[in-house]
Amino acid sequence: MTASLINLPAALPANEQRLVLEGVTWQQYDTLVALFINQFPALRMTYLEGMLELITTSPEHERLKTIIARLIEAFAEELDLDLNGYGSATFRQAAAARGLEPDECYCLGELHEVPDFALEIVVTSGDIDKLEVYRGLKVKEVWFWQNQQMHIYGLTDGGLGYQPLKTSQCLPQLDMTLLASYVDSTSQTQAVKAYRRALREQRT
Repeated sequence: MTASLINLPAALPANEQRLVLEGVTWQQYDTLVALFINQFPALRMTYLEGMLELITTSPEHERLKTIIARLIEAFAEELDLDLNGYGSATFRQAAAARGLEPDECYCLGELHEVPDFALEIVVTSGDIDKLEVYRGLKVKEVWFWQNQQMHIYGLTDGGLGYQPLKTSQCLPQLDMTLLASYVDSTSQTQAVKAYRRALREQRT
């Protein structure tokens, strides 16, 4: 298993590529994270109870996560919210046999062990249920951007699963429809500026 992964190409492909391995131990997963996560910043590893999925993200994937993150952060600044991000840091929980790198993730207030909410960009579907991974990590909300829409899932009170939400409980003032309208702008900077103006107009 390890030998085939060591031969990953020096340059990542333009389109998303996936590899799913089964029967991977926690120790093997931990070793692979240490080997590859800094060498390949666009590589994402998702581990769930012995199954490991590796994906190399595409330029479109990275574009989407960047503009959405900029819009979320602009929203927090405009409303003077204390929002702190971990970016695409790796979160692992050996006891739960789960681990992954969100596309972006944030804490409300001070940074703590796991983010309050995570953003996932879905360009192609995967084989591992990421919500099940996030459930084991106890992340309160997961936002999926797919087909030009944001889909929000909140962890139930008992922590047994996620339920779809119409609005974020972490950022209840955030109008997802408004945010989504700026995602496909040809200029990210101009999109953020226009979004800020729209937020200010909403408050007047």
